[in-house]
Amino acid sequence: MKNKLTVILFLFVGFTCFAQWKPQGDKIKTKWAEQVDPNHTLPEYPRPIMERNQWKNLNGLWNYAIQPVGQTAPKGYDGKILVPFAVESSLSGVMKTVGSEKELWYETNFTIDSNWKNHDILLHFGAVDWKTEVWINNVKIGTHTGGFTPFSFNITPFLNGKSQKLVVKVWDPTSDGTQPRGKQVKNPESIWYTPVTGIWQTVWLEPVNKKHITNLRTTPDIDRNTISINAELEGNTDGDIVEVTVLDGTNVVASEKAVAGQTLDIVLNNPKLWSPDSPFLYDVKVKFSSKGKIVDEVKSYFAMRKISSKRDANGIVRMQLNNKDCFQFGPLDQGWWPDGLYTAPTDEALKYDIVRTKELGFNMIRKHVKVEPARWYTHCDKLGIMVWQDMPSGDEGPIWQMHKYFEGTELKRTAQSEETYKKEWREIMDNLYSYPSIVVWVPFNEAWGQFKTVEITEWTKNHDPSRLVNSSSGGNHFQTGDILDIHHYPGPELKLYDARRITVLGEYGGIGLPVTGHLWQTDKNWGYTQFKNTDETTAKYKEYADQLIKLAKVGFSAAVYTQTTDVEGEVNGFMTYDRKVDKMNFSEVNKINQEVINSIK
Repeated sequence: MKNKLTVILFLFVGFTCFAQWKPQGDKIKTKWAEQVDPNHTLPEYPRPIMERNQWKNLNGLWNYAIQPVGQTAPKGYDGKILVPFAVESSLSGVMKTVGSEKELWYETNFTIDSNWKNHDILLHFGAVDWKTEVWINNVKIGTHTGGFTPFSFNITPFLNGKSQKLVVKVWDPTSDGTQPRGKQVKNPESIWYTPVTGIWQTVWLEPVNKKHITNLRTTPDIDRNTISINAELEGNTDGDIVEVTVLDGTNVVASEKAVAGQTLDIVLNNPKLWSPDSPFLYDVKVKFSSKGKIVDEVKSYFAMRKISSKRDANGIVRMQLNNKDCFQFGPLDQGWWPDGLYTAPTDEALKYDIVRTKELGFNMIRKHVKVEPARWYTHCDKLGIMVWQDMPSGDEGPIWQMHKYFEGTELKRTAQSEETYKKEWREIMDNLYSYPSIVVWVPFNEAWGQFKTVEITEWTKNHDPSRLVNSSSGGNHFQTGDILDIHHYPGPELKLYDARRITVLGEYGGIGLPVTGHLWQTDKNWGYTQFKNTDETTAKYKEYADQLIKLAKVGFSAAVYTQTTDVEGEVNGFMTYDRKVDKMNFSEVNKINQEVINSIK
């Protein structure tokens, strides 16, 4: 009888949650929207590059309220929001705008597992856009600015009783502010999209000891057969030890110990190299010991791969992967969803676009003015796709001079705007440093917010010398960094060439095909060219690819096609925005893409 009552109670709670939540609006949705469960929302471990056994997911239905700026915590709430979907999204169950004149408040309650009693408790936020203030049991514990990086607080001193109250306040000025925001604008149209305010990645708890590992920085060196692993620690004292074990499957291939705080340079005999054709990952176990007792242990992984450049026999500076010429070819990937906006409805959905990119025969993705959740980069690591990571654009729009070296005046940002940019770009690079799929950093896109280009490019390169830096994708162009990046629509053209650096076609294409029944809006749909059916779009794509093959032989070393999917008013994707229709013949695209990639061999 007791078991029956438990089942009935569980079903009642489940039905109550569904009754309190449903997707909002009449816009198109992906098939995964139907799989979203408010009781188990994005349940996967959110940080697979540094994994512990114990954690607790706080995603689910929280209270929310939208209030004018400058008010105290709400006395009552407007309703329920499904975390971690942004308040403007359908899957949040709210689908309301906030804007710079209002603030978004959240409230939820949680309990601490009884076997965590002797641990410190970390509260993690995957990402919140943009300024976040956090209270635990009516005590303000911290503030964070930045919409694209994780942050956490040690909440142990503020816990009391059985149930803990968490309150979060978010302010996001979107296009009224100078902060990095990517494609978000107050009035979305054309290539600009709906604002994303508030929590948009997983919120979770993790128990740790006072002495624990905070981060792992892994740097491969295939020329010396070494992997450098630096375990960043909290609370370490003299005599503490870090032990790193490297595994190939279940076989231990190396094991080293060092004093806490020392970087381990581990030699690997005949290392297996990572590439898109063979994305091999070594597994790692890291143990942190104090006085002979293990105080923390995490699982991770790394890849042995090298990204560099070298002049070929014809005098063209080529990108190299693992010391071999490699034409990098991939789509411009915005990472937007009709139902979740910045947030994929499920982990399967998050992985889907990468899988389809591989099916199209590409070996690279340009992640365009957005940063993804940690799991996306792990999927790229495992599936074998190289990533160009953009800094999300912000501040003022572009003053273009696209196809020659810039002779005008760069944007003069305020000191605060400059500091915001540097803080957030540094945090993004630090957060993503250990993902082997990332091979290029892109500080600026098409002159948007572009300032002190030479200084920022050199600062980026100095911050991470292990990767290439594409200083200004699409201009304005300066002779700095590793790459000259031209944008040309619709077809490829070599409008500018730099004999001293890698020359790439950072955007082209944009072949448009609106598909009735799969459109975000009924009119004002936009593409660089417009066609009527799959045969026409595929034929035009192949025509452009044939041109690209010729240009690759004489100068281009990489190319980026616009784009993976339709996004809102843009209808120039390989797939519709809801991912339900392929708008080109994928097998024919795969065949010609392989010819492009092999054109410089």
